[in-house]
Amino acid sequence: MNLKLPLFLLLLISTFANAQETMVIKGAKPYPATENYTFICEKYVYTGEANVQIAKTEKGGVLKLTIKTANDKTRISGGLYVDLANGDVIPCVDKKVNESAEGTTSSYYYFTPAEMVKLKKNDIKGIRFIVTGNSNAFGDQTGYFTASNKKDYFSTAFDKSKKSFDTAAAISAL
Repeated sequence: MNLKLPLFLLLLISTFANAQETMVIKGAKPYPATENYTFICEKYVYTGEANVQIAKTEKGGVLKLTIKTANDKTRISGGLYVDLANGDVIPCVDKKVNESAEGTTSSYYYFTPAEMVKLKKNDIKGIRFIVTGNSNAFGDQTGYFTASNKKDYFSTAFDKSKKSFDTAAAISAL
């Protein structure tokens, strides 16, 4: 009995220490991923947010971009640009890998190994993307949007904490 409790606690602690987010792309095997970041998207008036997650794959990496929608015909489509903190831009081609469920739409964009090295060295500053959809009078907002790497809409001048997500460190840890 005396040995079982410490062994159980050790097992429990090691499980939580190794817990990591995963990303599954349309029923494929799960990939290790960063946490799901909520970037601020000021021009997208439906929610003002875009969820961003990056996973490491055998051939580089993948970016998952998700927004909430009111219409099931609304999609993130076309290419997008990932702006890095050092001024570099990573263009991503739309491979038509997307999914919609329960009022959200997600699109997946792939990175080469060289692009993953850039992402490991520099934080993501923003992601520029296109929302397309139906032209109904009461459909979702469509057009060009930028999701910025900000934690909050507002802060005070006295707040000296980092106001963006540390994406480079999270991608390096994958």
